Amino acid sequence: MAQPWFIATETFTPQQGEGWRSYIAWSGLTQLNEVVSLDSMLCPTLLPEIKDEYWPHIVNENFLLNYFLDLDFLLAQVSGVSERNLLGVVREPEGDSPSLKDPRFEMIGYDLVEVAGGVSALTNCGGFPKAFRNDELSPKGLLTSHVRALEVQEALLNEYPEEHHATCAVWEVHRATAL
Repeated sequence: MAQPWFIATETFTPQQGEGWRSYIAWSGLTQLNEVVSLDSMLCPTLLPEIKDEYWPHIVNENFLLNYFLDLDFLLAQVSGVSERNLLGVVREPEGDSPSLKDPRFEMIGYDLVEVAGGVSALTNCGGFPKAFRNDELSPKGLLTSHVRALEVQEALLNEYPEEHHATCAVWEVHRATAL
């Protein structure tokens, strides 16, 4: 089983006012009540600067330096931030059963994020109608089935081979409920 990683992101909700209204008008995702995503533009990390003391606690892979292996360390870094999403994630999970077993986190769905840039194919590309329907997304902008996430991942590659945002990893997303 893959080790969960953790990230603290900004929230993106109707409270963002005109930014939210503009996003909904552009995306057509009228069912959303919040975007909970690993998309680095819609929900940027709260810790964009990689400090020297982070290195022993973060994932050391290209494009993934904002993910922490040590939840307690991450919590200490964002302790003063009240408006945040604290996410536990698993890249390319192996099955339908949630990978993160921590009762402080709630499984909320699956994101498909471009492997080389951090853009969500689900919420930040204007839609890929040959791979999924916008109304398939949950009110958080995620797919709710692992099987469907894998189908969409494959359809993106097959139907949009020239589109760089279509080469995605499936991410299982959990949100902290009690931290």
